Amino acid sequence: MSDLPDSSNKQTILVIDDAPENLAVINALLREFYHVKVTTKGVDGLRVAQSLPQPDLILLDIMMPDVDGYEVCRQLKANPVTENIPVIFLTAKIHMEDEQHGFDVGAVDYIVKPISPPIVLARIQTHLFLNDQRRFLEYQVEQRTREIALIQDVTIFALASLAETRDNETGNHIRRTQGYVRLLAEKLREKPKYTSMLTPMVIEMLYKSAPLHDIGKVGIPDRILLKPGPLSRDEYEVMKTHAQLGANALIEAEKLIGRKNNFLQYAREIAMWHHEHWDGSGYPDGLKGDNIPLSARLMAIADVYDALISERVYKGAIDHNVAIEIIISGRGTHFDPDMIDAFISISDQFQRVAEQYNDRQQNT
Repeated sequence: MSDLPDSSNKQTILVIDDAPENLAVINALLREFYHVKVTTKGVDGLRVAQSLPQPDLILLDIMMPDVDGYEVCRQLKANPVTENIPVIFLTAKIHMEDEQHGFDVGAVDYIVKPISPPIVLARIQTHLFLNDQRRFLEYQVEQRTREIALIQDVTIFALASLAETRDNETGNHIRRTQGYVRLLAEKLREKPKYTSMLTPMVIEMLYKSAPLHDIGKVGIPDRILLKPGPLSRDEYEVMKTHAQLGANALIEAEKLIGRKNNFLQYAREIAMWHHEHWDGSGYPDGLKGDNIPLSARLMAIADVYDALISERVYKGAIDHNVAIEIIISGRGTHFDPDMIDAFISISDQFQRVAEQYNDRQQNT
């Protein structure tokens, strides 16, 4: 780190100082090793700092006539575009409180004039190195986070596919219902009533947890789950237990974590209550209206629509337009009226998702 940078791969330094003679001295010192940008005004410096190529480091005077260096630094650190650029104050202000103020507004270093060229070069090199290390570590963390998220998504999909396979359904059913839930949530979010509840982060978690809606089917006997004809009353009662079985599995997962987890909460709500009806006639708990979690109300429409348009061993596929009519007829009884209004306006998008992930595609 003691060696000066290779001039063939120069980094960029922005110097902000209202004295032209100071700019000339700094430029002469740095230009052999760095690309140097200079400006005499703080406002101009803020603009240059945002323009490409952005500076890798900023040398900043404090006493300037338009906007002082403290305020320039504060604005740099308040702007997401420039907040990570290291700032070194280069100033004639020598008092301890001045230096402390410089660090308080976000500077990484404070050099008092008149400058010592070796010290300035060494400080610049040190902070460029540290900033490069910070960016490398951030990149590694980001890559690891993406890897963990991918492993989580694949694991969820595998578990959900296992449940769906036992029911003679396909992985495409999972993809379709995920897509429907996202479309419906994004449309519903346009209503002021739901804007704060359906944030982009919440919608993403709903999208990722949707595949687990029927995970409880792994606990249903094959003689009932795979029966090609209508279920008897007793068989139907057993089939309905898949909602509680799925919720129980997710509750146990929450216990293993030992703390509240929003993803598992949404997954549990969906698994437990996506067969509830708006009028209270559903199962397993006969919940009514807004007592049914929003996540489960979204899943209810997604699941029913896909069941209607899909071929099963016990039924044929229903045309998209007929499926829409059936779902609309459940407004206020089976389904939340707000959900139905949103569904009607984007039903063509549901159809596109259904075609994109049709079961013929998987079987070819």
